[in-house]
Amino acid sequence: MKTLVVTGASKGIGFAIAELFLDDGFRVINLSRTPAPDDRIQNFHLDLSLANAEEEVNDLISKILEQEEICLVHNAAKMTNDIAQSTETAKFQDVLNINVIAAHILNQAIIPLMKPGSSVIYIGSTLSEKAVSNTYSYVVSKHALIGMMRATCQDLKGMNIHTSCICPGFTDTEMLRAHVAEDREVINTIASTSTFGRLVSPSEIAATVQFAARHPVINGAVLHANLGQIEN
Repeated sequence: MKTLVVTGASKGIGFAIAELFLDDGFRVINLSRTPAPDDRIQNFHLDLSLANAEEEVNDLISKILEQEEICLVHNAAKMTNDIAQSTETAKFQDVLNINVIAAHILNQAIIPLMKPGSSVIYIGSTLSEKAVSNTYSYVVSKHALIGMMRATCQDLKGMNIHTSCICPGFTDTEMLRAHVAEDREVINTIASTSTFGRLVSPSEIAATVQFAARHPVINGAVLHANLGQIEN
């Protein structure tokens, strides 16, 4: 049996990914602070923001995974309203711990267990290669993920393990809605920035992740899944 390990699968894009891979016959493991609302998912409580996260990850992975074909999806992320000139270092580091350092820790623990045919999928953002104001820490962290993915690709040479970074556009998730304080006018404005005039659905991102995981030709690639951003 193939195994999906996904972070932050309790809701949003992560949950949509977990559901789709379950339907494809995968054993699905969710690493998150809160459980996913599906009894078929194996939930393991893990706070990736903690200083001792590496020790906890290593202990957990040694108990739940063996040498097997694994799809590892780095999905968990934190988004804050902040700006470059006034963001406290501790708060900046907290975002990096969840959005970047956690992916590094999981790679260290899980890649050595991956059989040929496995994959490492990073969930970036439309803000992985551009920026908007008031989202400083998130933008920095998502740019870093692309660099991590490209470096991972080079370091996995000869292992028959592939990697890519899927960059969703503005997606209809709890995180996006919280970021704009559930302001319907703002949400509609954001939706209008795609050529389809709507937000991306989590299921569309899940299908893109599944495609990338199935096809090793998608290796070292950045795939923007954003319905076509309107550039002003």
